Amino acid sequence: MKIKKLVSLSLVTAMLVGTLAGCGSTGTDQPAATGGSDTAATTTSDSGSSDSGSSDTASSGSSGAMEIEVYDAAANYQGLQTGWFDKVVKDRFNIDLNIIAPQVAGDAIYQTRTSSGNLGDIVLLDSVDFADCVKAGLIKDITADLPNYPNLNAYMDQIKTYNSGLEGNNGEIYGIPTQMMNTSPTSYSQDVIYSSPLLRWDYYQELGCPEIKDLDGLVDVLAQMQDAHPTNDAGDPCYAVSLWPDWDGNDNMLGIANVVQLTTWYGEKIKDSAILKADGKTFTPLTDKNATYYKMLKFLNTLYRKGLVDPDSGSQDWNAACAKMSAGQVNLFWYSWQVGFWNSQERLDNGTAMIFIPVGDQNYYADADAYYGSGRVFGIGSGVDDEKYKTILEFLDWYASPEGLEFEHAGIPEFNYTVGDDGKYTVINDNALMDNLNVPEEYGGAGYSDGNNQINEWIVSANSINPNTGETYAKDYWSSWKASTQTQMKKDWADTFGAAEPAEWMKKNNKLVISPNVAVTLVSDTADISVIRNQCEETIEQYSWQMIFVDDDATFDSMWDEMTETLDGMGFQDLYEFDVAKWQPQIDAKLALQ
Repeated sequence: MKIKKLVSLSLVTAMLVGTLAGCGSTGTDQPAATGGSDTAATTTSDSGSSDSGSSDTASSGSSGAMEIEVYDAAANYQGLQTGWFDKVVKDRFNIDLNIIAPQVAGDAIYQTRTSSGNLGDIVLLDSVDFADCVKAGLIKDITADLPNYPNLNAYMDQIKTYNSGLEGNNGEIYGIPTQMMNTSPTSYSQDVIYSSPLLRWDYYQELGCPEIKDLDGLVDVLAQMQDAHPTNDAGDPCYAVSLWPDWDGNDNMLGIANVVQLTTWYGEKIKDSAILKADGKTFTPLTDKNATYYKMLKFLNTLYRKGLVDPDSGSQDWNAACAKMSAGQVNLFWYSWQVGFWNSQERLDNGTAMIFIPVGDQNYYADADAYYGSGRVFGIGSGVDDEKYKTILEFLDWYASPEGLEFEHAGIPEFNYTVGDDGKYTVINDNALMDNLNVPEEYGGAGYSDGNNQINEWIVSANSINPNTGETYAKDYWSSWKASTQTQMKKDWADTFGAAEPAEWMKKNNKLVISPNVAVTLVSDTADISVIRNQCEETIEQYSWQMIFVDDDATFDSMWDEMTETLDGMGFQDLYEFDVAKWQPQIDAKLALQ
């Protein structure tokens, strides 16, 4: 299964809508930090792309360091970790992290490596694949040793809850969930949500801050913005949206990833071939014309027909799209992390930053705090020897420690932040990621985003409290950051919408649909269902991209009907019934908490 997350809540979000200059969050569906140059995101190494598993001996990497192979379903990069994060890790553990990324190497590498009996030394998978690997004997039992590692042990309740859901489990611990928190399964403690419409505040103000009642109104506003500002300052063309296809089919979804995330604006959540409706308990097929996949695909087609879609959409990759975000060529963001490629302190001060703008008929889906984790799981390969096993546990414990989490979520001390006399942290160089600033020589020099943590996933969420400060690891909730972002833009936004923060506005206006966080292990596809799923996924993606770029409603609907008929011939209805049954235990667990 392909999975992708990007751009850390804390590292990428120079300012999130939570502080009213953009949007960001961390949770079940949230992305992690990569950024980086095109080269950093696509480079592979012979070692990293090898189809064979690592040896069970402590092999040496660069400069005699122990090489740890990390099979990483979250990574957007393949090869040896380099740059400042490599320096941090090597100074503490003398290890090289060699990342194996199925998103770079292709899905077949999962089958090849599992068939070899050695997926990796550290393994990061979605929960379904992880459960399969436990059953296959590919994951090491860490029950006896985990209590000796205090930072991991602090989350033992959540860890045990996850592992108790594994089939046939008798108290053993194999997996460590990602992005765990210490709040509660029903809390929503963020100021922002993962997906909502974000527009440039200065462009919106130029139009008189019009009330946007629905998607048609949003299209009108975006058209007016593009008419008034057809190019950026460098003369490059601007568009409402710039899309990319390389996330398609990820994160338990069928269809175009960009469309899938837009469906959450109407309280619905895609679960493979099924759409969970806003009531949180009813499913409908993805092919339902009355549901949101159709609605949001049609929205993108409407934008295209008005000349508001980047013509490179459908062929460019994520890196190319992000470069356009950084260049100010995109007028609508919908992922919270996207603001990290535009919002800077200067833009917050002068009011040119991106920010959440409500659309009247929308109700926004948000996952509750990731108390039990995000749905991905860390484990240790069963084939590692004793020396490597001990080193990996030490590394994972550090990875969950305050020091490790500060590097993961806040960056480099005295480069990304300073420490005040009161022990609180203050952001500096908030453009380090977007501009790839050179880091201090003591951290190896070179570009900050080039050396960013390529594991791209964390054991503890950025929104957890840092005991060193009493504040979150995520900089957007630091008292110093909030004080620094009390800009005129924030005041104007609050005056316009009658709330201090986006999530506060949503709660105040009954526009937030919170889904509780639960730990439920889902069943795996049968062989027949796997074939059907792959065929349906490819078909939906192919038709969806074509439908975005058609010129009239009749063609759009004709292609939709043709797609639906084709899917039914492939066994889509069987897939839908399987997926409803697959996800029902999770829905039941969520309903039990409400």
